[in-house]
Formats: sequence, C-alpha cells, structure tokens
Amino acid sequence: MDMFYVAVELRQRPELRGKPVVVGGDGKRGVVAAASYEARRYGVFSAMPSVRARRLCPDAIFLPGDMDLYVQVSSQVFDIFRDFTPLVEGLSLDEAFLDVSGAQRLLGDGVVIAEAIRKRVLDEVGLVCSVGVAASKFVAKLASKTAKPIADHVSVRPGRGVVQIESGKEREFIHGLDVEALWGVGPATLAKLQSVSIKTVAELAVIDLQILKHLLGDAHAVHLHQLANGIDHREVEPNSDSKSIGHEETFSNDIFDSETVRRHLVRMSDLVARRCRDEGLAPRTCTVKIKYSDFVSITRSNTSATPILSAQAMMQMVEGLLVDIEMSRGVRLVGISTRNFAAPEAQLSLFDEGTHSQDATSLDEVWAPATAAIDDIRERFGDDAIGLASTLHSKRRPGSSKWGPEE
Repeated sequence: MDMFYVAVELRQRPELRGKPVVVGGDGKRGVVAAASYEARRYGVFSAMPSVRARRLCPDAIFLPGDMDLYVQVSSQVFDIFRDFTPLVEGLSLDEAFLDVSGAQRLLGDGVVIAEAIRKRVLDEVGLVCSVGVAASKFVAKLASKTAKPIADHVSVRPGRGVVQIESGKEREFIHGLDVEALWGVGPATLAKLQSVSIKTVAELAVIDLQILKHLLGDAHAVHLHQLANGIDHREVEPNSDSKSIGHEETFSNDIFDSETVRRHLVRMSDLVARRCRDEGLAPRTCTVKIKYSDFVSITRSNTSATPILSAQAMMQMVEGLLVDIEMSRGVRLVGISTRNFAAPEAQLSLFDEGTHSQDATSLDEVWAPATAAIDDIRERFGDDAIGLASTLHSKRRPGSSKWGPEE
C-alpha cells in the first residue's frame, strides 16, 4: 500500500491532499509512522524522530494516527487479496505476498491479476497500492518498490503501479541496486560490507563466499550471497498467526518511579489482552520492554504453563519483572508484548466449584465472566465506555499512539 496510514487519513480529510502530511507523534519524542510523498520530498521518512522531520519540513501537518481504523481498513484490503488467491502472507497491515500461480488460468497472468487487484482496492477502499510481480518473494518485493510514486526535489510523480521482473532476468534487475536494498543489510552489516568496498548488489554477488563468511558469519553470509544472486526459494506461507501482539509508548518526560510504570503497563495490558482475544489467540509468554533516557533498552519475559486471556492474568505475569528495573536512570518508553500463542482454552465460571492457586491461570478463570462482560460493553458502546479503575487518572487513552506523545 502506498503511504498507507497517511492515505487512510486523506480519505477523511481530502483537503490535505497534495500537502506534506505526517502520521506519528508530534512531541519532542515522537516518531514518524508514515509520511506523504510531499513530505518525503524534504527527506521525511518513517521511523525518523519527529523533531528532525519538523526541521526538514517546517510546514509538515502532523496527525496522531488511529491504529484501530488502520487495522479495519487493512482487513478490507486483505479480503480483496483473498478473492484472488487463498495463498496470502501478510507482512504487516499494509504489505503482503500473494502466490497467484494457481489462479492464472482463470484470471490471467501476474500482471493482469496485479492490475485487477489495484483497481478493486481503489474502487472499493479508495486507496492505491503498488505491485511487484516476480517468481520469488524477494524480487517481487523489490519490484513493488520500483512501482511506487517518485518523490524528489522537483516534484511528486506517479509510479508505474505494477512492475514485473520476468523469470531469468532477476539478477539483471537486482544487480543495479545498492547493497542496502537486500533484506538483512542494516547499518551494522552495511558498514562491514563497505569496509571491503562492497557497495552494490552486483559486487556482493561475486565476492568469495569464504571472505563473506569471515566478515558476517556463515548463516548471514550465505543468506545475503543467495539473495544477491537472485536465489530465494521461500514459499508464500498463508494464514500465519501473529508472531507477536503488543503495544509500546514513549513519554514526553522520563519516568522515575515504578508505580507510574506499573500503571501504564496495566493500561497497556488491557489493550493487548483484548487484541489477543479479538484474534482468538491466548499467549503463554509476556514480555516487558523498557527504554531508558540514554536509549538503552531492556526486556524481561515470563512464561505461563497454560495460555492466558485476561489483562489481570497478564499483569500478574509481568508484575515481578518490574522489581529489577532501575528507575533512577529515567524511563522514556514502556511496552508489553505477547507471543507463544495457543487457542483459548475454555474458562471456568466464577461460580465453578473448587479452589485454585493464585497463579495467572486461576486469575484468568476468576476474571472470565467479567472479561466477557467488559468485551461486550465495549463492543456495544465503544472502548471508552468502561475501563480499569487504576487507569482513571491517566491522561492517556487505552490505545494511545505508539509513535510518541504530543506535548
């Protein structure tokens, strides 16, 4: 999807079309989540600190974002994808791989299907997407990038929309790219490659593999060497469950006391637990993430013997993880995430006989009726209709922007 978060916002605010629009946190610790192509002309891109984005583009219009809306719109888009093929592998809300090899006899070749998908997404959802067509996932992803609109110091120009890399021409296509275009080439790997004068994919493709292994390690070297030569045998993996569900927030001012951190974790646990229930997933592992004022991050995890469903059980799992967190350093970011999912087990009623030890599972059982009632109230009357008492004095809503606070 092209500038997905921004594009969704522009559907509701068409008067902002053609202007430098940024979705993300607008405060001193905010982060850019997405930027319109007009903002990208000034060098503004996702993951950039909002302060820097402001310096590059003083006229940028910041919008706080609405993740619930983006999830809803993403679901509409993915429903269209699945009308063309059941083999859909989502990478994120706005990106997916589709294996259409089995649909070509009925629907046409890859380019025909790509154009049809673009038309339906535009007609039914009002958004634009760019499509890469190739025999492998890696090359298709790179092709989709070359299909996107072009933003430079001159203007914003429409992209090609669909780019096909024919079988047998993969190396010709990728060898003209800079080496950082490859999956797995981040800043640290890039610095190592540049230390031996490798700047392009073509240069990486011909380097002696043993030299590369000595530089990067065996597994990483083989992975990059294969990609540089257009080799990617991975299949599209449809309907893969979420690998992690979580939420994190950056704060305008550092936090120095554990009770405030705990209060925010209670609120985030409520949000994350509900998302897990909405997806029909029950996690066994919960992880707390803390980022200090010096940008050093730590994580602490706890795993339950059985899956959990309620925010109360989730907090019970992470409560003990806060003990060794050094608050005197100043906490700028707090987050909680879940993984190791299973299907939810049947929860005992509040009135079931028997006694249970006070572990996360038994707490889940006790809270099961209340959790179901809370979900029903929110479904009928909105998320703000009911909340945890301990969060009443918080100025943040349950789903506060993950991209940083406004001032």
